[in-house]
Amino acid sequence: MIIILSHKATDNNKNSVIDRLKKMGYKVDVSEGKERTLIGAVGSNVENKNEVMAQFMSLPFVENVVPILKPYKMVSREIRERSVIKVRDGIEIGGKEIMLMAGPCAVEGEALMIECAHMLKAAGVKILRGGAYKPRTSPYSFQGYEEKGLKMLAKASEETGLAIITEVIQGRDVKKVANYADILQIGARNMQNFNLLKECGKVDKPVLLKRGLSATIEEWLLAAEYIVKEGNPKVMLCERGIRTFETYTRNTLDLNAVAAAKSLTHLPVVADPSHGTGRWELVSPMAKASVAAGADALIIEVHPRPEEAFSDGQQTLNFKHFKQMKKELKPVAAAVGRTLK
Repeated sequence: MIIILSHKATDNNKNSVIDRLKKMGYKVDVSEGKERTLIGAVGSNVENKNEVMAQFMSLPFVENVVPILKPYKMVSREIRERSVIKVRDGIEIGGKEIMLMAGPCAVEGEALMIECAHMLKAAGVKILRGGAYKPRTSPYSFQGYEEKGLKMLAKASEETGLAIITEVIQGRDVKKVANYADILQIGARNMQNFNLLKECGKVDKPVLLKRGLSATIEEWLLAAEYIVKEGNPKVMLCERGIRTFETYTRNTLDLNAVAAAKSLTHLPVVADPSHGTGRWELVSPMAKASVAAGADALIIEVHPRPEEAFSDGQQTLNFKHFKQMKKELKPVAAAVGRTLK
């Protein structure tokens, strides 16, 4: 339920409602508006909901009490207008600035990661991507350097100051990866790995949740709910393309989902035009379309020599193409009231 306090409610009034809800076993989310304060309460007394709502409605400083109708309670826009997630000082996702996350698909070696990091920083990127753990369709494909790869990412971050996003694939590795990474990525194949979702909900690090290959928007948002319900509200949703009948592209980048997620949830939304298309020449056009559709950030595969990449070279931009894409993105961002630095 959502408890809407009147404009005359004091801090003591607000705190008394919060304390009462917590004693009843509810998880509480507070959204402070210019004129009203909304208190979202989720997770207790479902069978007694109407009686509890009536109790709060009787308080003189409560304007209204309404049920949360969506099955995903804590990520719903009903409970909060917008969330802005702080990654590091000067790096926020969900605000006015469109954030770029860029780097190679896989961590291929320390020297290459440092080379990428310096070139990306010079291009204005603040978040370096790279997979240390690589869940692949074929068991014969490169599976990643694992913790050794995490250390390579950490070295690149130490030299350049870039934040790090990297994938975690097992619940038992969440704390280990969190020791190195600023953002934990949950890949499409693991979107409904509920143990992994719960473990990511127990750490104080932002989580990028990619949409599953055949997942509905509601299933995607319910997966995010697993993370938030465990206590971690720092979740970003990533549309990375879904599986359709089309074979020309690797996946079909569903821009409907970007716009829909922005209207249904308060969480920031990220687009991945690299996986969404599988073709480097389509990455820039779909990046621009994603920003126009409302994406708060983009995650892009970039490599100094894509033809030598260990994986996904066909969808990876070189630095020349990346810088050109960024140049073309700026007027698109400006047209929708955003900035790209």
